[in-house]
Amino acid sequence: MDWIQATLLALLQGITEFLPISSSAHLILLPVVAEWEDQGLAFDVAVHVGSLAAVVAYFRRELAAMSRDWLASVVQRRTVGESRLAWAVLWGTVPVGLAGLIFKGFIEGELRGPLVIATTTVVFGLALWWADSRVRGKRDEHTLRWRDVLIVGLAQAIALIPGTSRSGITMTAGLLVGLSREAAARFSFLLAIPVIILAGGLKGVDLVTAARPVDWSVIAVGTAMSAASAYLCITAFLAVIQRIGMLPFVIYRLVLGAVLFALFAG
Repeated sequence: MDWIQATLLALLQGITEFLPISSSAHLILLPVVAEWEDQGLAFDVAVHVGSLAAVVAYFRRELAAMSRDWLASVVQRRTVGESRLAWAVLWGTVPVGLAGLIFKGFIEGELRGPLVIATTTVVFGLALWWADSRVRGKRDEHTLRWRDVLIVGLAQAIALIPGTSRSGITMTAGLLVGLSREAAARFSFLLAIPVIILAGGLKGVDLVTAARPVDWSVIAVGTAMSAASAYLCITAFLAVIQRIGMLPFVIYRLVLGAVLFALFAG
């Protein structure tokens, strides 16, 4: 990889990981459109580590309270402070973890094509628009019921299909169960932490077994650029989403889907 490729891919990962527009779709499609060779497992792991560092840094106070209260709830066998939200994040991760283990091979072998990405980009973009326009929830993430957690968790499992957008579909589900836009986004971002750890861990195992040489300078740049852009993206998104809504991202997805169909349908 050259420095331009590494920089653009890292920025793309950081920006799109937490926006409802699908980071996996962009990371798969940019090399195809630009006629680049695949960036490789090491770089994929690096940019995901950068995204993880960003979301942990942004929610560091909440995560500290959630971890402390979760441990207390295990010991005391009752709800303690932020333990309910911590359990919601953990249980909301179970469906995607199981689905990833069961369907990983099929998804990577059969569902990474441009037309699949184009279709899911449009379909789940319209689902996001429908949820945002029909529901005006006011609840925050601390009021989630277990049924709500199950719905959002199952939605997150669907996001294993490239182009769906993990952030997009979990925000859609959050809106449908009555969360406000900001609360749906915050819960989606918290759910990203165990998912990125799981995905990065699987890729890390593949990387170790592949035993290929690694350009550590490119890896360092990719990690740093991904972390910085992801942190800025989270900050900006949460600052404006309650006011602007999801429509700009829906329009972007529809345009992107149309472009993909135009490029690859023939």
